[in-house]
Amino acid sequence: MAISFFFFALSFYLSLIPQAESFVIHQCAKSFSRLSAGRPTELPDSLEDAAVRAAEASALFAEQMGSMGRCRVDFDTSVGDETYTMLKSSTEFMQNYVSALCYSMIPGLQEQRQAEMMRVVEARAELKAMENAEEANAEREEQLVQIIAANGRDKNAKWEGPKARIYFPDEGNAALARRDWLGSGPKPGAAKVPPCVEFSSCGGVQRVNDVSNDMLVFFFCPKASESDSVEKILQRSEAESSCLKLTVFVNPSLVDMGVTGFGMAGRMLRERLIDPLQTTYYLRTLAWGALTRQYPEAFSVWQEDEGADGGYRLIKTMDRLPSNPEVEDIYDIENGAKSERSSGGFLDQLGDFVQGMTRL
Repeated sequence: MAISFFFFALSFYLSLIPQAESFVIHQCAKSFSRLSAGRPTELPDSLEDAAVRAAEASALFAEQMGSMGRCRVDFDTSVGDETYTMLKSSTEFMQNYVSALCYSMIPGLQEQRQAEMMRVVEARAELKAMENAEEANAEREEQLVQIIAANGRDKNAKWEGPKARIYFPDEGNAALARRDWLGSGPKPGAAKVPPCVEFSSCGGVQRVNDVSNDMLVFFFCPKASESDSVEKILQRSEAESSCLKLTVFVNPSLVDMGVTGFGMAGRMLRERLIDPLQTTYYLRTLAWGALTRQYPEAFSVWQEDEGADGGYRLIKTMDRLPSNPEVEDIYDIENGAKSERSSGGFLDQLGDFVQGMTRL
């Protein structure tokens, strides 16, 4: 009798809450995140390794959320060097990250990649056999060389499955990516991203007619001047896409004193769009070390140390992203240049606040 009543109550509960399944998934994700939050995040071995780690963390988050998850990935190895823009300096990471996440999440893509690799193997074998042939076939040899240069991809074939769409800040950068990232530029070569990737822009004329098949959406280095467009694009994608799994903001800079300000407009933008984003991967190099995080593990501060394994030692883990002044305080305390304080006085806290605001 008690069991029957339990199932009746459960059925009644589920009928009242259509979102119960997604709610349970979200709660499980939060619980899993809390269990792993205390573990430090290891530093990557290379840029490629960082991209793979970021893709693994994003795929895990997407799986836990079920659909329409929103997250952010921050990758900055400039150490304050402003020679190149953030978009330019993080392009190679973006190409590797998008590729790894697409191969992990988009159905049919791995199988196509395996077929491409087989074409390369067969082309190499045929080219090797032609070296010993009595009669040379220059046309066929050129075809084989092109297959190898393109990593086996047929550039005339059209991808029919779910798509990944990257929104650039402007149409100029999007156009360059269409040419260079897909290996179809003046000097054709191997593509930098899978064939499922399409390129659009936040600013300028919106040329995207159909987003219904977008499974992954990326906003690459969106700026404060495009914040209104970003919100509209995001709302449209979530409303019209039938298979949207994840939206990723990569190196977003959507709050700026000169554009949004730090008043009510900037605050509301943060509350609506930025603060809810889960940081699935974070890597920022410092003059003396690095700050990193791979979801669902903790934010970890590492210091260069020639005597440590890998050349770095862990000096602090936190369950949230520390501000720039906090990071410098962690380093100073670790190296005896400053004593640790529990809370600080009003003036200390005001000083930290002002420094943090100026660094946003």
